[in-house]
Amino acid sequence: MRSTHQPRTALAASALLAALALTATACGGGSADETADRAGASASQGAGDGGGDDKAGIPADLTDRLAEHGIDVDAWKDGGWRDWDRDKWLSEAKDFVNPVIEGLWKPERMTSAQEADKTLSTKDASADQGVSDPEPAPVEATAEQTPYHRNAAPVGKVFFDSPEGSMVCSGTVIKDVNHPGRSHLVWTAGHCVHAGQGGGWYRNIVFVPAYNDLGKSEAELGDATTTEIAPYGNWWADWASTSNGWIEGGSATGGAGAAYDYAVLHVRPEQGAKSLEETVGAALDVDFSAPSAAEAGEMGAWGYPAAAPYNGLKMFKCLDRPGRFSLSPVLPTMYRIGCTMTGGSSGGGWFRVVDGETRLVSNTSIGPADSTWLAGPQLGQDAQALYENMSTTYGGR
Repeated sequence: MRSTHQPRTALAASALLAALALTATACGGGSADETADRAGASASQGAGDGGGDDKAGIPADLTDRLAEHGIDVDAWKDGGWRDWDRDKWLSEAKDFVNPVIEGLWKPERMTSAQEADKTLSTKDASADQGVSDPEPAPVEATAEQTPYHRNAAPVGKVFFDSPEGSMVCSGTVIKDVNHPGRSHLVWTAGHCVHAGQGGGWYRNIVFVPAYNDLGKSEAELGDATTTEIAPYGNWWADWASTSNGWIEGGSATGGAGAAYDYAVLHVRPEQGAKSLEETVGAALDVDFSAPSAAEAGEMGAWGYPAAAPYNGLKMFKCLDRPGRFSLSPVLPTMYRIGCTMTGGSSGGGWFRVVDGETRLVSNTSIGPADSTWLAGPQLGQDAQALYENMSTTYGGR
């Protein structure tokens, strides 16, 4: 079906690209070398800076709680993460555990991770009862310029272990309103941290900003160093929040949770002491005004598509004017743009320029089997409450 959207202008596209590129140097710091229900489900896990089990980097006060869930710290460190007991798969917010395992995410393990795909079924797509705008024309994803730390510094990859194996999504460094210039927050999709209805929290969640900074090919990465793959290091999620809407309604195809498919991570470095924002030198504000698709103007989606014909090694982007997309008249309307990016781009930020500043306005959630478009949630009051809870409660830790 042909799109009824007006063609985007080259000027608008250039403005978005230029504004995002400028965020790479705006901060000047980096180098390449259970609260209210509306705030969603929050999960906590202290990790890392000594005072506990040195082998796994877990503070002493968490060892007993891990044991309550049948997690032996030493066994986890020595490979226990490989075998999951579904009966002990943790779903309550307070039960999120993500102990640092230094050296777990080696380059070869990252490159073998599979995409966390949410492919919409034809049945789901036809359930909107006329609320959705006509399907957009496909927009061919274009490769981001390298090095990524100069052109799209806030963007990176999210790795995690699920019962199905090692998986990958995309994410974006965002500002922390209560800790200016020192943010440890990452925006991604809910399905990149939690399985949704009937499932639980994923494990070994790590964010890698500017992954494969020089955009090297698979052959060139055969003997890649850790620095080439992860120029800013690995950042472990010690706190995570996603929406109750995703936890209660999310499914393998997005389901009723797709409209609430967003999450915020609080991360800390596997090694080092500076904040994520200081290290990367960039972070974006989040736009919680939830403009209508007609009012939003040009949007761009960034991410690391991993399903064919892509392989997850390089960053891509799509620019388009969004239309409305709805899975049901009783669910919030989502944004939809034409884009050929595939699974692996999930969680990647959608950006728009407001008063000359690039802001995150959504994230990739779902798409069709033929990979011609992407849909992402509108970020309104519920998303803002989740973000503010993370910033206020966990941001300074």
